[in-house]
Amino acid sequence: MQVGATGKPLTNVVSVGIGGSFLGPLFVHTALQTDPEAAEAAKGRQLRFLANVDPVDVARSIKDLDPATTLVVVVSKTFTTAETMLNARTIKEWIVSSLGPQAVSKHMIAVSTNLKLVKEFGIDPNNAFAFWDWVGGRYSVCSAVGVLPLSLQYGFPIVQKFLEGASSIDNHVHTSSFEKNIPVLLGLLSVWNVSFLGYPARAILPYCQALEKLAPHIQQLSMESNGKGVSIDGVRLPFEAGEIDFGEPGTNGQHSFYQLIHQGRVIPCDFIGVIKSQQPVYLKGETVSNHDELMSNFFAQPDALAYGKTPEQLHSEKVPENLIPHKTFQGNRPSLSFLLSSLSAYEIGQLLSIYEHRIAVQGFIWGINSFDQWGVELGKSLASTVRKQLHASRMEGKPVEGFNPSSASLLTRFLAVKPSTPYDTTVLPKV
Repeated sequence: MQVGATGKPLTNVVSVGIGGSFLGPLFVHTALQTDPEAAEAAKGRQLRFLANVDPVDVARSIKDLDPATTLVVVVSKTFTTAETMLNARTIKEWIVSSLGPQAVSKHMIAVSTNLKLVKEFGIDPNNAFAFWDWVGGRYSVCSAVGVLPLSLQYGFPIVQKFLEGASSIDNHVHTSSFEKNIPVLLGLLSVWNVSFLGYPARAILPYCQALEKLAPHIQQLSMESNGKGVSIDGVRLPFEAGEIDFGEPGTNGQHSFYQLIHQGRVIPCDFIGVIKSQQPVYLKGETVSNHDELMSNFFAQPDALAYGKTPEQLHSEKVPENLIPHKTFQGNRPSLSFLLSSLSAYEIGQLLSIYEHRIAVQGFIWGINSFDQWGVELGKSLASTVRKQLHASRMEGKPVEGFNPSSASLLTRFLAVKPSTPYDTTVLPKV
């Protein structure tokens, strides 16, 4: 086992990254945590993720951790992402303040394509793991971006099964005819729902708590890839493209937003079920096991969406006349269902790859570039201007200038309150 600067084993890993450097690996980690084989392999270790530049996220990610037993993985393709690098500098200071500057080489490693900046940061380039510079962050889970932190937590044999699952779908896409090609068929259905039927959203509804981070990952994977209004040739699209993705594990979602799905807007749904639970529970005397109770809802919801309930049925049930309009379900609401045999590392890899290829298929049909993300850049450049203003106002007392009236008013109000951190000394989270 690798040891840190004090000779203690490194049993805690904090992975610092944002967007595709965070969401995909977090999804896989969350899905593996309760898989018995993966949990056994991970005994005695813990993996945490730090993404948000909000200092609250820093505090949560290092709470109760000992720097002497913590390894930090900084994940950034360019090593210039503002949020990631500020978080990395903050965690570096946390290590240095406890163990001294010489400890950085023993407690920080990188996943990046920019070895020059890695070295300038203070990380030994020999401790940097590269990946292809043409891989967009949201498609990088199967590179060192995901494989390194996940392997540190679960060991490579578990992660290799995940990679084999993803590879099996890659081969399926490459070799199967369109009529039997799962991601192609799914992509076609999405294009039909969005561009022909005019349904802009899609609900991702895993009936498995281990998949609770699937929807947040697919939000980025889909909406950053296909959230485009211009073709790959630079021509404004004459139709709507891209989907609004959201979701929550069943049955939690049923008690949250299913009302809208059943009787409000038409929202195509992806239902994802698992035949064999990672953590089976049964109480003697109960009608069904806990997992069968969950799956009862998984099987019922698509039927409810498809067939609904007619006024005639409600009349036959002697529902009061004044309630019939409120209890009528129109039906004819689209959904599709995945039924996985189990949820081991292999199936998690398959599920990820299905969505990756499905999204690419949609982009190909829409004629857009699913592998750029120019829409992310404008906010970044404007934030740079605000950052300079905040520095000038805090350090030199300069007034707010050059912003529209609304932003200027908000900035002035923000700056009028004394900051909670003085700008002449280092302040780390109090955890």
